[in-house]
Amino acid sequence: MENIIPIAIVAFIVLVIIVAAVKIVAEYERGVIFRLGRLIGAKGPGLFLIIPFIDRMVKVDLRIVTMDVPAQDVITKDNVTVRVNAVVYFRVVDPEASVVKVLDHIRATSQISQTTLRNVLGQSELDELLAQREKLNQTLQGIIDEHTDPWGVKVSTVEIKDVELPETMRRSMAAQAEAERERRAKIIHADGEFQASEKLAQAAVIIAKEPVTLQLRYLQTLTEIATERNSTLIFPIPIDLINMFMKRNK
Repeated sequence: MENIIPIAIVAFIVLVIIVAAVKIVAEYERGVIFRLGRLIGAKGPGLFLIIPFIDRMVKVDLRIVTMDVPAQDVITKDNVTVRVNAVVYFRVVDPEASVVKVLDHIRATSQISQTTLRNVLGQSELDELLAQREKLNQTLQGIIDEHTDPWGVKVSTVEIKDVELPETMRRSMAAQAEAERERRAKIIHADGEFQASEKLAQAAVIIAKEPVTLQLRYLQTLTEIATERNSTLIFPIPIDLINMFMKRNK
């Protein structure tokens, strides 16, 4: 019995050492190894061994992170206050740099995204913010990615989600849109009148050459009136008959 106790203690210590030495890292992770405080490198995925109590491992997730940028109050270049939020997609491409060069790469990316969002939109006008959002997204992505590159973080996409305008500005834009629609309606109406006048001028030339066409037009008008079941009918007077009396008077 006295020999069993030391053997059990030794077996327990060996088991603890084996458990501490064996590390398993998933496919989407990497293990950054430090030996006595010095960076050794990144290992994984799969199973590997480290030196217990001497090596320390930090797991880094390589999957894409979807991060919401909190709504920011921005004053545009034309002095309009708007409230804008966005979403940033990024992932770690250098696990060693993401652990060694920055304390918390997710928080750091969030802070630089907020600052960049305010700075870029503050240099843009409201019309550009509303109409050229894709261009602003690319600008934001490039600036944020440039700042996070030393941290081993790759920003793949930045999307501006919502742009909240003040109530007075929304009313002004609605009035502007209504005035624009009225302007287009008047232009279309005037263009229609112009085309109609051209067609009438062409018809007058044809009628002048063949006076009988005017009589046919009168008959067509009579047909159209009759189909509407009106109680009053208008019979056109033949133009040739009027011309005959006018010749006799001469």
